[in-house]
Amino acid sequence: MPSAPPTLTRRRLLTGALPATLAVGLLAGTAGCTPPPPPAELADLRTQFDRANADSLLAGEAATAPIGRTLTADMVATLTAIAAERTAHARALADEITRLTEGDVPTASAAPANSTGADAAPVAKPGVTAVATALRESGEDAARVATQMNGYRAGLLGSIAASCTAAYQVALGNPERKP
Repeated sequence: MPSAPPTLTRRRLLTGALPATLAVGLLAGTAGCTPPPPPAELADLRTQFDRANADSLLAGEAATAPIGRTLTADMVATLTAIAAERTAHARALADEITRLTEGDVPTASAAPANSTGADAAPVAKPGVTAVATALRESGEDAARVATQMNGYRAGLLGSIAASCTAAYQVALGNPERKP
């Protein structure tokens, strides 16, 4: 006489399925993990973060110069927009650094180019040419670093490079080339 099939209880079902569930859970948990970036990548991102903050401060200071022969109201609006754009770049870079370091929020290390002590004589505001030079250098450096990275970080830096290049060549009219 054939024996009766084993009775399937809830306990047997759960204990039989437990090893498979754990294996799937562990595989899914490790699939989403990415190794930390190499220290050089993190250093490059921090450098780009500092450049973005410095450029934002420089453009902001240039926008506060008195309107006159060399600085028009339209140029003030352009410099203000560039300062805001570079602030957005710094924010995006800070978000990526924070994500990569699991919560280590970077702080701006760049001081305003014309910051003076209480006893120091006032320094002239930076001009449009100084802003254009800084943007050109930042754009070139971001493009160089972008080619050394992969994925999102490469795209972020490529976008920043394009934005900086457009800002100094188009928005500012590349004042470095003017006589």
